Amino acid sequence: MARIVGVHGIRQSRTSKEQLTNDWSRALNRGLGELGRPDLPANALELPHWTGLLARGANHLGAEEDRFDAAVPLSEEEADFVATALEEVVRQEDLDRIQQRELQTLGLPQLWPARLTRLVMAYDRRFPRGGGKLFVSMMREVRFYLYEPDLAAQVRALVAESFHASTSVVIGHSLGSVIAYDLLRRGEIALDGSSGVRTLVTCGSPLTISSVRRGLNIADGEPLKLSGDVAWVNVFDSGDFITGGMGLSALSPEITDAEVDNGIGDPHSALRYLRTTQVAGVIADGFR
Repeated sequence: MARIVGVHGIRQSRTSKEQLTNDWSRALNRGLGELGRPDLPANALELPHWTGLLARGANHLGAEEDRFDAAVPLSEEEADFVATALEEVVRQEDLDRIQQRELQTLGLPQLWPARLTRLVMAYDRRFPRGGGKLFVSMMREVRFYLYEPDLAAQVRALVAESFHASTSVVIGHSLGSVIAYDLLRRGEIALDGSSGVRTLVTCGSPLTISSVRRGLNIADGEPLKLSGDVAWVNVFDSGDFITGGMGLSALSPEITDAEVDNGIGDPHSALRYLRTTQVAGVIADGFR
């Protein structure tokens, strides 16, 4: 039985459970190797491929079926959610500078509302390799999980099937961290003697953003918490555009932040997070 359950994040519609499991295992083993620890045992990792549930009645998303593709216009609700989320992470100094300039939509969809375009331009000052545009794309998918309760319930049910009494560690990346936390806090995976879960690891988590927490019915100022005796370690990169470069420890005394450096290419990458010694150390401790 799997001792680690991984919950993948956004933009995984063109891969498979087998590919993700192999990729995650190699990344985790790299970090363990750097600590001088042995590789994961065979079949130690279970990684349900939940993203197919986002398709319109399909088991796999093709480019023409991807509702979050940049070519698909944002609905009014999506634009408002994403803009509000950006307002919570954009720096005022960057926004002030953008306010003094003409709207420049080069490379940005021309039909975006002016409010959203300005915010994306301001966010790009901090994350200049298209961070604003990527933030928009990814937050659309986050919103879809938060505000489609039937879909969210299906996702949680699929992920929950991978848990067994032997499962000791849960790793969630990006939107997967939201799903993992939602699943655990709802008690849909029992955090008691019948469950082996002792550790939650979140990587690149958008739970840093108030709009996301409100989508989980967590009021502003309410701490993130889990029932049961579960250690929560949040791994973040200050250059990660989806988190605003922030950790989670300020939101709860129960969360331990671990900062990593994933490089400049793609600091939000799941594999870059998973191969770090910070994640490997938590995994090794969770296997004791």
